[in-house]
Amino acid sequence: QVQLVESGGGSVQAGGSLRLSCVTSSVTFSTNCIAWFRQAPGKEREGVAAVSPSGGRAYAADSMKGRFAISRDNAENTVDLEINSLKPADTALYYCAAGGCPFGWHLVQESSYHYWGQGTQVTVSS
Repeated sequence: QVQLVESGGGSVQAGGSLRLSCVTSSVTFSTNCIAWFRQAPGKEREGVAAVSPSGGRAYAADSMKGRFAISRDNAENTVDLEINSLKPADTALYYCAAGGCPFGWHLVQESSYHYWGQGTQVTVSS
């Protein structure tokens, strides 16, 4: 079982930046692929970015490239998501998720990730 806890969300103005963190106490953390997803009100959850167990490979979903950066620190059992140039459309509940790195994990699709946190809310005002 992998338990994940997100933090760092908040209310910000458009154009600002946020750094979200995901922390776990799981002993298998360093063997998991970790991803960030988000779900806006009334919309389906969508993938944002994913990172390999070592942190050597990081991918953003096609629609997220440019403003989102994922990184991890296995010594601290954390994975961060940095979001720049925030837009009101970025308002959503942001989740981190862990998985065993199946084929296609880098596509940041829900089916590749089996452990989920409760999410942290990001609200962007214009």
